[in-house]
Amino acid sequence: MGDVADQAKAKMQMTLEHYKTELKSLRSNRANPAMLDGVSVEVYGSFMSIKKLANVTTPEARQLLISPFDPQTAGAIAKAIEKANLNLQPIVEGQSIRINVPPMDESMRKQIVKQGKQKAEEAKIVVRDIRRKHNELARKQKADGLIAEDLMKKEEKGIQEFTDKFCKEVDDLFTTKEKEIMTV
Repeated sequence: MGDVADQAKAKMQMTLEHYKTELKSLRSNRANPAMLDGVSVEVYGSFMSIKKLANVTTPEARQLLISPFDPQTAGAIAKAIEKANLNLQPIVEGQSIRINVPPMDESMRKQIVKQGKQKAEEAKIVVRDIRRKHNELARKQKADGLIAEDLMKKEEKGIQEFTDKFCKEVDDLFTTKEKEIMTV
């Protein structure tokens, strides 16, 4: 493969990694520390993610335990989680915060699956956009006389193979996550 196809592959891989991160933040019936990744806490005069302020663990399947590095920030972390509209009720217990993750009802699960489907579609759109841009780049190189016609065709074929591969991977990841969300 030429460097245009390799560049496309690298960008598609980055898109896939971003999509995996977004999938982690979608709630399932199990407690998952990634549920809190999008929560920003206002402490020390600025906003910080919970990861930077505390250790988040799952002592039980439906429970999160947050142990702040600085016990003084426990109240601010609890307030930020409440404000984030995640349908979670943090309970401050001395120097730690415990969150019991409530079971989801059918409509809530369907809503989260819908969000996941939208994120999957957005990821595939980005992948196809990368394909379009890199195909144009290969055509421009051919027009400028930098590469021959057969090499351009080979680049486009490689880019298409990567596009198919990454779109299928996005679909597979979504299908797995959908099963996880819909499991009662």
